Amino acid sequence: MSEIGGMTDIDTRLARIDWPAFRAEMDGFGCAVLPGLLTPDECAGLAALYPQEQHFRSHIHMARHGFGRGEYRYFKYPLPDLVGALRAALYPRLAAIANDWNARMGLPARYPPDHAGFLRDCHQAGQTRPTPLLLQYVPGDYNCLHQDLYGDLAFPLQAAFLLSRPGRDFTGGEFVLTEQRPRMQSRAEVVPLTQGDAVVFAVHNRPVQGSRGSYRVNLRHGVSRLRSGMRHTLGVIFHDAK
Repeated sequence: MSEIGGMTDIDTRLARIDWPAFRAEMDGFGCAVLPGLLTPDECAGLAALYPQEQHFRSHIHMARHGFGRGEYRYFKYPLPDLVGALRAALYPRLAAIANDWNARMGLPARYPPDHAGFLRDCHQAGQTRPTPLLLQYVPGDYNCLHQDLYGDLAFPLQAAFLLSRPGRDFTGGEFVLTEQRPRMQSRAEVVPLTQGDAVVFAVHNRPVQGSRGSYRVNLRHGVSRLRSGMRHTLGVIFHDAK
């Protein structure tokens, strides 16, 4: 797979992941980290795309919409090679989790085994705009807790790749996940990441095992206030938007 600055094999890197441990984290907490999936050069190459408008279909300033502070750009098709490769390679490994979660939550939706098949379903539903995005934060910026749902058809897992170096390129800006359980106070999860790591997390709901079977909990994600520097993130969302 060709990419910014050279060749990469995402499948080989994913094969090194401890998938049973990853699955246990996902089932237990609604999120899990894929460490070191991108190289420093790949991170720098992706972050360097941000000011190049020809790669993007839209530019969002969060404060204008009440989303927080900061900005992001949605890629247009065709996606950069590495972004498309990550989307295609991650999807089948996550679809098995998504299908099992839906079965446990009593939801009828099931997802095809490959991403191309899922995109066909999205496009037939009128969701044709790509959703992978680059986000940029400077001091004082933050991302309010939210869910990335862009239409009736939504894949229940997504990934965020940290492209910058914590403690060197920026401080603050932690990835935050909150979980609302019925008749209980919300639980917060702060996920430490290093450059090149990806956090995979639930977009909307996940199942939790209770005394009478599984029940749904609601999740939202965001980013805490950046204290210094500049932070870039790649968001990989598997469904397309209307």
